[in-house]
Amino acid sequence: MLDTIQDLGRFGYQQVGINPTGAMDKYAATIANILVGNAPGEAVIEIHFPAPAIFFERPAMIALSGADFEANINGRPIPINCPVIVNKNITLQFHSLKNKSRCYLAVHGGMKIVEWLNSYSTNLKAEAGGFAGRKLLKDDIINLNNEAGDYKLTDNEDFRILPWKANEDFGTDSTFEILVVKGSEWDWLELSSQEKFLKNPFFISHNSDRMGYRLASEPLHPGTTTELVSSAVSFGTIQLLPDGQLIILMADHQTTGGYPRLGNIISVHLPMLAQMNVGDKIYFKFTDHQTAENLLLNRHQHLMQLEIACKLRLENYRHEMSPD
Repeated sequence: MLDTIQDLGRFGYQQVGINPTGAMDKYAATIANILVGNAPGEAVIEIHFPAPAIFFERPAMIALSGADFEANINGRPIPINCPVIVNKNITLQFHSLKNKSRCYLAVHGGMKIVEWLNSYSTNLKAEAGGFAGRKLLKDDIINLNNEAGDYKLTDNEDFRILPWKANEDFGTDSTFEILVVKGSEWDWLELSSQEKFLKNPFFISHNSDRMGYRLASEPLHPGTTTELVSSAVSFGTIQLLPDGQLIILMADHQTTGGYPRLGNIISVHLPMLAQMNVGDKIYFKFTDHQTAENLLLNRHQHLMQLEIACKLRLENYRHEMSPD
């Protein structure tokens, strides 16, 4: 089990060896926060399956986004991508992995987590940030920022699903085409290996984690004996390992690397990649920077529209529930 406090990342410290970390699926984490009226960069809990049971000592407004782990309260299902008010003394549980691999829990008002270097994200290597710099364990208590009086539930209500939701708009095919921009060392590959990179399927191996996804496929071979001086890498960098296999660097990647960089996954496709599971198939396709930028701008616009709409719905809901 690996459940941690995350946000959108810790930026500005790679020059001293501290990587950004942050949520693997920043898109889903942002949606969860927006649904409950938080700022997009508020702390969330990144949940993997098998998932924890979470007991609420007082009422709260929550939202789940990303993977569907068939969440329920007292045996009754609650949806993802929808704000839900939960009552005090209830337990949120997750029964099975329905799709994807990471679920994000946001709570209205956020959690009382101390920032480290301007971020709530857990840096597991440095043992800093998040909840005591580590993964969450049984009996951990996370305090919330908001007041319990914000929610109007009767004693007979375990929860109330609010009548609006978000659409993540992810593809759900069993095979995925991932868009890539060429890396600085792409030309180091021999021509036959360049063709394999663009035509062959790659499978996510069991030896994958938040630091990197190791891929299994027919080995690729460089056409040069040149050695690379350790250079900057980022979330989504595709490196060629000495055994001819590939690794895609993920949220907890190191700040520099000495392996050839064949390409970089475009930002918009990182969330889709983050939600893939061991054994899933990947195909790579090159694109240009302008296309990648346009797709990213479209996603930002979608999130801005969602944020505005959710704020209006929350304000209307509070007005309707107000005794005045």
